[in-house]
Amino acid sequence: ILPLVSVNQILLLLLVLTVCAILYNKVHQVPLALRNETVDLESPEEMEEEIPVVLCAAAGRMAAAVAAISSIYSNTEANVLFYIIGLKTTIPHIRKWIENSKLKEIKFKAVEFNPMVLKGKIRQDASRPELLQPLNFVRFYLPLLIQKHEKIIYLDDDVIVQGDIQELYDTKLAPGHAAAFSDDCDLPSTHEMVRSVGMQNTYMGFLDYRKQAIRDLGISPSTCSFNPGVIVANMTEWKHQRITKQLEKWMQRNVEENLYSSTLGGGVATPPMLIVFHGKHSSINPMWHIRHLGWSPDARYSEQFLQEAKLLHWNGRYKPWDYPSVHTDLWENWFIPDPSGKFKLTRPDS
Repeated sequence: ILPLVSVNQILLLLLVLTVCAILYNKVHQVPLALRNETVDLESPEEMEEEIPVVLCAAAGRMAAAVAAISSIYSNTEANVLFYIIGLKTTIPHIRKWIENSKLKEIKFKAVEFNPMVLKGKIRQDASRPELLQPLNFVRFYLPLLIQKHEKIIYLDDDVIVQGDIQELYDTKLAPGHAAAFSDDCDLPSTHEMVRSVGMQNTYMGFLDYRKQAIRDLGISPSTCSFNPGVIVANMTEWKHQRITKQLEKWMQRNVEENLYSSTLGGGVATPPMLIVFHGKHSSINPMWHIRHLGWSPDARYSEQFLQEAKLLHWNGRYKPWDYPSVHTDLWENWFIPDPSGKFKLTRPDS
């Protein structure tokens, strides 16, 4: 057994060594960033939040998606990841268009949409067959196509973005809301346009109120509608509320009961969303969705108003890559010719 004095001496020595070690480290401390060590820190670019933007690339109108992407990419410093949704037959073309143009620097993922998910859910309607194209319903299936993001932006292809997409992404969604849209009664400047082209901006223009199933919803026909061509969506809420299943239920009821049709104002993709999201959606800043540019080849907004707009939408029959159409110069600013030469603009002299 060691003498008591010896144990005390050992403990004292250990204490002195510990104090010396602490003092040495303090005196010789080197900033973390200067040490010759591998430090697992993300670069500022990697830490920057990714903004997922979903667009469709449909056959015959891929120039629309390309122009929309071009306008978004050119007007932001944000870390945008484009999800380009297409059919199996269209994805190779859009991929080649992007990779062989000035858009080759963008971050994008091409995602195939399987139209078989729509089998038995779409009522055939001859008045506007283009509205029955499978990609019109991509917005119903966002969580199935886009897996890893909490919040996303969905845009129709016939838009041009003139503002910073970060601003749209920062749209606040109220608790319990799965999506934000622009209400169709939101801007006085758009009311003149709506009246001049005879477009409806209430539920009456989209749903057939002669049908009992529609009246049973208890929604006044004069309720202001919204446009689902620009959506800021919360994927967690969307899945929690089973939004896709709800939308499919109304699609199937329409097949059986003809509750809405493209002879009414809004085609066939908007009405189910008006029903499912009634009273349960947040609002997008109205300047982030100036629409109706495609409803008449004659009706025009003032140039000053359009310059102030953050996003322009040519919803309607008259698209800016076709003829006739209005404000085509604003769209053509962002048009990128098809490197393969398959797509060409339709113009009076072409």
